Amino acid sequence: MELSGRIALVTGAGPGLGRACAVALAAAGATVAICDVNETALTAAREAIEAHGRECLAIRCDVSSSTEVRTMFERVAERFGTVHALVNNAALTPSRESDTARRNKHYAYMSTPMPRQSLGFTREISDEEWHRYWDVNVHGVFYCTREALKLMEPQHDGKIINIASVAGLSDLSAHSPHYSATKGAVIAFTKSVAAEVAGANIFVNAMAPGGVATPEFNSYLDDIGEEGRNRLWQHCPLGRLGTVEEYASLVVYLAGAHYLIGQVISPNGGAVI
Repeated sequence: MELSGRIALVTGAGPGLGRACAVALAAAGATVAICDVNETALTAAREAIEAHGRECLAIRCDVSSSTEVRTMFERVAERFGTVHALVNNAALTPSRESDTARRNKHYAYMSTPMPRQSLGFTREISDEEWHRYWDVNVHGVFYCTREALKLMEPQHDGKIINIASVAGLSDLSAHSPHYSATKGAVIAFTKSVAAEVAGANIFVNAMAPGGVATPEFNSYLDDIGEEGRNRLWQHCPLGRLGTVEEYASLVVYLAGAHYLIGQVISPNGGAVI
């Protein structure tokens, strides 16, 4: 129980990777606070954490609102006294029907001999869609980090783990340039803040996952059939997605004792080496 006595806050912890991170932190001994906008998923995540015998505070919070984020941190501090580890996981991902169409077009283009051309993705993104991604994926990370540092700097102790993406490191998500841009911004923000606060014994790092085997992504793989899956695996030498538990184990490590400052670690099955 290496995180015994530590207080961790995980954003976007209702479903998928966020829930797995919160459960893994609890299993490692941490007391966990979680937030999400999906209250049904939030309740299920709280119950999964409490099944490990750990106390959990579940708060509905939209991280794109600085007011809601401030209130959330006030509630966590009131309940547990402080925050030792923050996992900035809450994010919008390309999951709409239009996103799937772009993804399929991109994978086919990258794995099928055909004339080179523009795929026409960026010109179709609306102002609303662009700002929607930045509000959650970038502004939310900033709002939560700002509030966490107000607690961590006085105590001279803290770990911040930003969940970026391989999309911010490469062209593997060229089908969603708005998403890629926000994850690249998270990586740059991670490095800048890490250099700023390291002298206060606060460790800021990022995990940049490749494909994550969430129920949603597995459903997508079922829908595209064997040929579509084989197109996808052309970009991943391991030939499979990473499980949420595999990714969560790295988050637990980054929340514990180590010597990493401003690093971007990308478990991705060899997609980017």
